Amino acid sequence: MAVVKPFRAVRYDPQQIGDMQTVVSQPYDRIDASLQARYYDLSPYNIVRIIEGRAEPGDQPLRPEGPNVYTRARAYYEQWLADGVLMREEHPAFYAYEQTFSVEGVPYIRLGLIAAVELVDFDQGVILPHERIHAGPKEDRLRLLNTLGANTEQIFILYPDEANAINALIRRAIEDRAPDIDTVELFESDVRQRVWVIRDPAVIAAIEATMAPKRGLIIADGHHRYSTGLTYRDQQRAAHPGAPPDAAFNFVAATLVSMDDPGLVVLPTHREIHHFDATAPATILERAAQHFTVERAPDLAATLQRVNALPAGRTFGFYGAGTGFHVLTLKDSARLSDLIEGDHSGAWKGLAVSILHRLLLEQVAGVPEAGIEDKSMIRYHRDPRAAVAHIDRGEGSFVFFVSPTHMDEIRAIAGQGERMPQKSTDFYPKVISGIVMLPVPPDERL
Repeated sequence: MAVVKPFRAVRYDPQQIGDMQTVVSQPYDRIDASLQARYYDLSPYNIVRIIEGRAEPGDQPLRPEGPNVYTRARAYYEQWLADGVLMREEHPAFYAYEQTFSVEGVPYIRLGLIAAVELVDFDQGVILPHERIHAGPKEDRLRLLNTLGANTEQIFILYPDEANAINALIRRAIEDRAPDIDTVELFESDVRQRVWVIRDPAVIAAIEATMAPKRGLIIADGHHRYSTGLTYRDQQRAAHPGAPPDAAFNFVAATLVSMDDPGLVVLPTHREIHHFDATAPATILERAAQHFTVERAPDLAATLQRVNALPAGRTFGFYGAGTGFHVLTLKDSARLSDLIEGDHSGAWKGLAVSILHRLLLEQVAGVPEAGIEDKSMIRYHRDPRAAVAHIDRGEGSFVFFVSPTHMDEIRAIAGQGERMPQKSTDFYPKVISGIVMLPVPPDERL
């Protein structure tokens, strides 16, 4: 069963922070050096100092006692609590989280529930991953969690609810109230972020009861943090064998969204290859012609239009230095069951990202798997124009443009225990950081 609980969050005191935009941020894994600097400049209290702080000269990153980004994160957290910049919720609460945004001129509203979710091993089938993860970020997040003793961000979990019954409970609880938080975040500045605190015991009980029988919840974003939570839970259980089931370390902070929420949007993630010159872009097109029809396209807009108009997973865009734009469509004669090795299902082999990685990148282009795994040869892009700009400046070799993964594909793959390649999905908008934090020290109870 899916166990969700209200919790006494640590969050910014609105009496101390006049403008919430100055303290919220994107999730840690979307913050590069440039965005980090912008967050630092916004406010001395921006959450980036905790979730993705700057390294400084003289740091000892491998020493638990520091100094390093983790010990500074703990110092900020403790000082902000002492100064009243951060406050502790007096009573356990759920948090309604609404995001209003547009994609290509179409308006959307996505409604989520921020809660403490019981950590469950994947083999129990209650909560499932849907894509593979890189090892490095998990180690980094575990060190932050061990040093701070708090979930500083929410992972993003999808739950089955065809009738959107939980959304209805949330809407009734907040319909006559102004939000407790109403802001926009710097990077995704076209997204309105609104949060309501839900303390009503009857509403809380109804949400818990409605969620309880659900299985097959899917991690949309935050695989590293969920896996880190499992490791932290196991460490704490070993150190505190007498702790009860409601010990906070048995839970992780999450934003839960219905799989049938009308505001659920998945964007494609395009792949740029760099620091790789073993196969020229023109040679890639020649090799691809064995299994794909290859057609020249006039520009980026036309390329993307073709990729998204034709059957999902069968058509890809390509741009390389000296070759211009092309559209590659898998031939009907191509047998993916033979072309893609391994014991994956036919559904997995038919995914656009699977064809892209296993056939186009590995076999046709010859990009080493290690260069993908350690990210030394690949950049992932939401904005295709950024990838094209890198190629034009000589900073990349070529880029493949891909269509978005569909929700029914995500359900099917996760439901049968398989995992998609890394960065198979980009759920838009992101669940921002700086809304609430969940303390998980050994003595915390929910």
